[in-house]
Amino acid sequence: MEITLGELAGLVGGQVHGDPRVKVHGVSSLEDAKPGQLSFFLDPRYKSAVSTTKASALLTQTKIPEFRAPQIVVEDARAAYLQIVRLFQPPMEHSPGVSPMASVHKDAALGEDVSIFPFVYVGKGARIGRRCTLFPGVYVGEETEIGEDCILYPNVTVLARCRIGNRVIIHAGTVIGADGFGYLKDGSKALKIPQIGTVRIDDDVEVGANCCIDRAALGTTWIKEGVKVDNLVQIAHNVVIGEHSLVVAQVGISGSVKIGKEVVLAGQVGIADHLTVGDGAMLGPQAGIAQSVGPGEMVSGTPAMPHRLWLKSSRLLQRLPDWNKKLRELEKRLQKIEEKLE
Repeated sequence: MEITLGELAGLVGGQVHGDPRVKVHGVSSLEDAKPGQLSFFLDPRYKSAVSTTKASALLTQTKIPEFRAPQIVVEDARAAYLQIVRLFQPPMEHSPGVSPMASVHKDAALGEDVSIFPFVYVGKGARIGRRCTLFPGVYVGEETEIGEDCILYPNVTVLARCRIGNRVIIHAGTVIGADGFGYLKDGSKALKIPQIGTVRIDDDVEVGANCCIDRAALGTTWIKEGVKVDNLVQIAHNVVIGEHSLVVAQVGISGSVKIGKEVVLAGQVGIADHLTVGDGAMLGPQAGIAQSVGPGEMVSGTPAMPHRLWLKSSRLLQRLPDWNKKLRELEKRLQKIEEKLE
């Protein structure tokens, strides 16, 4: 598609500085943009790239003197960026119908305009909502319910009796509803505890690639509305994650953890079992959470501590070798003084 800067400015409520008749046919980063594309200045760290970019126009919050071509200036560049990228996003292939190479049980219910690709399996009693797309290799277990407008990318597995809401996106290789890690020690043996609960994923959740969300031992593992989960995340049995929380890559959440709404778990956070994380808390990268975190707290480090304390402590760690050297020198001086006094 091709659109003028004036039309784009009208879409995002911005003002064009330069020729509003200039047309663009795509979007790209400052470094990769080519003539005919629009780029974005959202982060001051990339200001040096503004003077070298080949983009035909720029979206920004304040006019950039170093950029000589037209600019669209808006109050909130990030929100405008989102609108514009969606405009240029190519539509996903959606071909309503059920492939003859898919295996759909006769007792399964399919909504209108579903797209069931080859090598999909839909089990007995499963229900797939309207306009869902199931890519090749998707497995939907018995009595599982999937809402409307969902996308399950290749090789997603949703095991028996799970509940998926509307507009849920699950990326390739993710497994929903595997047994939780529950065992009872009997001497040297580990006896498996039956995992007879389920998984519930509410509306507008997105789950990244190669994640595991385990079914509950009893009851429900529950991912609430609007939660966004990155790739390679492990969510154990009976975990509850509150509305609009963000879970970044390689996070591991142990069993029965309760996480509040609008929480941010940064990359590689690990949370011990049966803890709670309050609403709005932020857990820094690689934080090891061994005790519950209150609402609004920001913690980092292993074991986790208040974020500012962790920053001070981490800076002190770098000085320990020098302090150790000075301490040894002081010990030697003190020893010489003691020898003279004797």
